[in-house]
Amino acid sequence: MRNVIERALNLLAFLLTAERPVTAEEIRHTVAGYGQEDDAAFRRMFERDKDLLRGLGVPIEVRPTDAWEVEMGYVVPEEDYALEDPGLTDDERAALALAVQAVRFGGQPAGVDAIFKLGGAAPPGGGEPLTAELGGGSVLGEAYRGVVEHRILRFEYRGRRRRVRPYGIVHRHGHWYVVGAEVGAPEVVKAFRLDRAGGLAAEDEAGAFTVPAGFRAADHVPEVPWQMGEEPTRAKVRFDPEVAWLARRQLGPGARVVEAEDGSIEAEVPVAAEAPFLGWLVGFEDRAEILAPADLRRRFVELVAGPR
Repeated sequence: MRNVIERALNLLAFLLTAERPVTAEEIRHTVAGYGQEDDAAFRRMFERDKDLLRGLGVPIEVRPTDAWEVEMGYVVPEEDYALEDPGLTDDERAALALAVQAVRFGGQPAGVDAIFKLGGAAPPGGGEPLTAELGGGSVLGEAYRGVVEHRILRFEYRGRRRRVRPYGIVHRHGHWYVVGAEVGAPEVVKAFRLDRAGGLAAEDEAGAFTVPAGFRAADHVPEVPWQMGEEPTRAKVRFDPEVAWLARRQLGPGARVVEAEDGSIEAEVPVAAEAPFLGWLVGFEDRAEILAPADLRRRFVELVAGPR
């Protein structure tokens, strides 16, 4: 497959730089990847490569090579293939340059070349990301393919093989999540962390499902990290008056809060992941106290006390 892609790209590069219709025979003896084949093999390869490029939106046309129209050749009209000027303002180009520096996907360098193509300048500095590494890599690409083409995803997750209808992808708290319903349980929508999905692959059939009307993937990914998981328990926590206002803002959806006369609050919080929840509570020092359940309270006390 790699040789096919390389040969097709060579063909495209030649057609774009020739600036005139070129014959199949000229292509055969000029473009790398064709020259060693016999006539029948060349014709099959050439037709397949043309179909591949046309399928990707490249407008390959057949036009006369001279005024007498005796011989026909192939050409990619620049006016039909070139990217139209989007008319970006200086501020918009600056924002794109900042975005290129701000994040990376899967450790890959920022796409500076794309900024040039849009009429902008390269961002200053050495190209190091300013804020975030978004990760993902090839797994993210495969999950995105499943979402866009409505293909069922197969992967291993929490010790069980899953087949999921991917409705959307969300990035939250430094991780990518694919949101969808498992095959056989369409009414239950779940969020699966992509870096924990083993052997993820999209199945062959496109259009295998329909996304529910009005669906928003972000609504199904918890806003706070301690709600990331399955089968949450409810923790009861007391916050002192001095920090009650901050705790109320950070508790996340699903928490039930009761305020006492002295300004303190008791909150019942759904907790599916203990570690981030306890880590968050530690920041309140002695102004937060877990009341229930007992085992969670014990682990919190041990965490605060530290190793002995």
